[in-house]
Amino acid sequence: MPARTTAPPMEVMATAIPKAFDQAQSSMATHQKNFIALHKVHAEVATITEEVHSGMKLVGERAFEDGFIEMINRVLVIKKGTTVADRIVKFVGGYIKFLNAKVAEERAKQEEDEDEQEETTASRFTARLLKHFLKGFEAKDKNVRYRVVHFAAEMMSHLGEVEEATYELLRAALMERVRDKEPTVRVQAVIALSKLCGTENPDDIEEGEPTALEVLEGILAYDPTADVRRAVLLNMPVSPTTLTALLARTRDIDTTVRKLTYSVLENNITIPGTEDAVGVTHPRALTIAQRELIVRNGLGDREPAVRAAAGKLVSAWVDAISAHKGSVLEDLIAFLQTFDLAESQLAEDALLSVFVTRPEYFDGLEFEDAFWTELTPERAFLVRVFVDYCVTNKDNTRLENVLPVVTALAFRIQSAYNDLEEQLEADEQDRMLRGADEEDQDASKEEERMGREFVISEMLKLAVNLDYADEIGRRKMFQLIRVMVAQESLPENLVARCLDVLRVLSPNERELIRIVVEVVHELRDPAETEEDAENLREDPEITADDGETTFGETPRPGRIARPLAEPKRPEDMSPEEQARADLIDVRCLDLCIGMLERVNGTFEENSTLEGILGELVVPAVKRKEVVLREKGLVTLGLCCLIARNMARNSLQLFLSQVQTAPENLKVRVLQVVFDVLMVHDADFLAKDSPQAERMVEFLLNVLSQEDSDRVQALIAMGFAKLMLSGMITDERVLTSLVLVYLSPDTVDNQELRQCLSYFFPVYCYSSPANQRRMQGIFLPIFDQLSGVYKELEDDHEMVSPAQVSGMFVDWTDPQKLIELPGLVVDEDIHVDMAADIVKAMFNQDMEKDDKKVLCQVLTKLYIPPEMDDDKIRRLKLLMQTLLARRPIRDTAANNAFAKFDKSISQKFEKQLEAFNEDEFRELESLKDLFEFLDDIMPEEDEEDEAPKKRGRKRRSDSVVTSTTSSTAGDDDAPVTPSRKKGNAACRSLTKRTKMTTMMMSFAGRRRRLLHPRGRCHGELLRKLLT
Repeated sequence: MPARTTAPPMEVMATAIPKAFDQAQSSMATHQKNFIALHKVHAEVATITEEVHSGMKLVGERAFEDGFIEMINRVLVIKKGTTVADRIVKFVGGYIKFLNAKVAEERAKQEEDEDEQEETTASRFTARLLKHFLKGFEAKDKNVRYRVVHFAAEMMSHLGEVEEATYELLRAALMERVRDKEPTVRVQAVIALSKLCGTENPDDIEEGEPTALEVLEGILAYDPTADVRRAVLLNMPVSPTTLTALLARTRDIDTTVRKLTYSVLENNITIPGTEDAVGVTHPRALTIAQRELIVRNGLGDREPAVRAAAGKLVSAWVDAISAHKGSVLEDLIAFLQTFDLAESQLAEDALLSVFVTRPEYFDGLEFEDAFWTELTPERAFLVRVFVDYCVTNKDNTRLENVLPVVTALAFRIQSAYNDLEEQLEADEQDRMLRGADEEDQDASKEEERMGREFVISEMLKLAVNLDYADEIGRRKMFQLIRVMVAQESLPENLVARCLDVLRVLSPNERELIRIVVEVVHELRDPAETEEDAENLREDPEITADDGETTFGETPRPGRIARPLAEPKRPEDMSPEEQARADLIDVRCLDLCIGMLERVNGTFEENSTLEGILGELVVPAVKRKEVVLREKGLVTLGLCCLIARNMARNSLQLFLSQVQTAPENLKVRVLQVVFDVLMVHDADFLAKDSPQAERMVEFLLNVLSQEDSDRVQALIAMGFAKLMLSGMITDERVLTSLVLVYLSPDTVDNQELRQCLSYFFPVYCYSSPANQRRMQGIFLPIFDQLSGVYKELEDDHEMVSPAQVSGMFVDWTDPQKLIELPGLVVDEDIHVDMAADIVKAMFNQDMEKDDKKVLCQVLTKLYIPPEMDDDKIRRLKLLMQTLLARRPIRDTAANNAFAKFDKSISQKFEKQLEAFNEDEFRELESLKDLFEFLDDIMPEEDEEDEAPKKRGRKRRSDSVVTSTTSSTAGDDDAPVTPSRKKGNAACRSLTKRTKMTTMMMSFAGRRRRLLHPRGRCHGELLRKLLT
């Protein structure tokens, strides 16, 4: 029998490599087997060398590399998403890892003194592949770029030692690819670049050159593709340096990115590989601001999936803080200690989230008698939120077990308040003795005082939910709260809490008002109050049950309210008396504001308010001190909400304050104005009312003239509410809101833009009449904004005309109207918009760029499958006449118009077959249309326009005109949405003047479209500007 012959290694290699790749592309289960087989062949051929004059030629290695690369090249042209190609990428990366692992094993077995920097078969093979992939980084074929970067990213974690020059080439190439125009390429580039972050030496980077980490942070913030940002999130190392960029993604526009951000934060609570080591996103490692940012953005997100991810992170925080070392109560208290309870509502949201996501924490809470003996801010907060949660979910069983007896809670509130007063007196005496020294001690005492106030506040909130069936407990609580609100020393933040309890304890609103009026009387008439207090001390029947308290006396419940005593005139007071009187007036106004916010009855039903109004509120409104005047105006405004006649007589007073008041006061006054308009709309906003006309003009004038972002946002919000409720239907208001929303001057006013970005879709999708109103103002606004865009001054940003038109198409789409019973969809809105657009294109002065945008808008309009014969024929007649008498000369615009024309002809072929223009002319309803068309003279044949110079005219010095005859760009200018920027050197108008100019120009040139009588707010604006 002949002996078995062994094939030469080179022949074995020639068949082994294709066989391994063939199996690898079929299933990843064969990868490990093929790693071993290929490595065996690789090691055998590596021994084949050839001596040359300059050294040793590695023939076998070179042949193996060539065969391997040949297989890889067949994959490079395959597009993304092909499974067999993705398996090959995984296979190549896995083989590189296998090779370097074998080298590490061999070195571990060899002598320690062997040079680890010596080249090996694995290092040479890795370097050869890497250089080969780098050649494809600049390929024109996007599939090749994607694949080579994908291969490089898969290899990055297993490269081992590479030459410095190769490393620099790889880094530079990846820096270029992260800016590739293809998102798929950028995704793989950021994955590869993130693996270089740990190997960078800051000393080796040239000055001014960004590090890989900085580049990734920039991509995370600014890359327009969500997949790229997602790839950065998953691969960028999380550290204190990158934490700010990571937290910024909690406000990302993409839902998946926001959700993934919270998952990344959760995964880094502890150091990977450990269970209790504090990680970068551990709640104790984060600042209070960072924790609050996470809770605010996460639990307040509009998407349920994001809120769920944030809730999971918050519950993981509880586990990380407690480590299950104590009881449920201790764990939750430790969790609450990481929040600023006094300054933020977010701790409550976080705790409620824990109750929802981790029911075992809620079920495991028990509040024994010992719990109430020493209430800290965290303990008081926990029990109050627990009770609120039980009330919300109607868990009456748990509620009965937790709520304390009314009398017991009243004594605890009384004791806590006494302690607070004692501390305030002691601190004041100590401060007088020490002077202004020892600021640290003052800060510590201030923190202690705030803690005491917070505990009292939480107990008062808890008292609102108590069962007051026990008359003794109810009376005790009433007497306590009645005395507390009459104390000058009561902290301002406790006034509202006390009034909440009084509202529950009072049998009706009239009684609540009577009590507050009595308290105001006592505060403003101290002589009488002292006399009453002396009488109370002499009457043993009304002393409180607790002999240890500092204020056991309570006023007689049946005391008759007397008119307020005439106060001293300011000129008769000393400075100390005047200051004290002002403080008392501020407190009284706070009480009145709180009371009026809690009543719904009319002013006429509560005659006791008249004395407060005349003796306290009106004098406060006349004061020059801003604080007193502000509170007086707010109080008067609240009175106007429940007094119709008072509102009629006082509204002009509020409007007069708007023009001269400082910003903060102006904000409060405008809030009052819009509240009054909302409540008494029939009196001030009646249809066709001259008063409504003047009111709208005045507020529009303030909107256009105002410099303050807060005031602008408030007016826009007020108008939005009035329009959404249907109280205002004036197109001037809608026009002004659109203009201010899209104006380049409001680009930094995020409050205004966020409000209006929500308002416009809700307004349009809620009513076909609103969509019709929006359709009617489209062309005038498009014309105005297009002119502003072409003249855009330099440090401004503005949406393009194409984006503006896209917004209007979306807002007026009848398919997006919400479904409500009895609501009839107006499907002809876009048909009428198309007719208006075609009619507008007859204007010879229209810029060709604007025509191009409008032609493209036509192709995006919704044309219903069934349409009235007259409407479709009207539209067809307009298009035919336009093509005959005003032919579109721009190729792109003409193609878009032809596409729309063809779709109309095909869709309504049967309705247009019997179309006869002569018969159509006989219709009386179309008389205006034919008069318009007959006035259109055909254009004479003109030669092609001479090329226009690049650049734009500088803006005219006039503040009345906002259009120019110059054009911007050439025919090839893109019409895709983009933001336009300029250079800050040429700015010539102030923010107020520019936006006013835009609104004035619109009003002046489109007066007939805005109002049937031709009046508009532009006239008033012009007067004010001059």
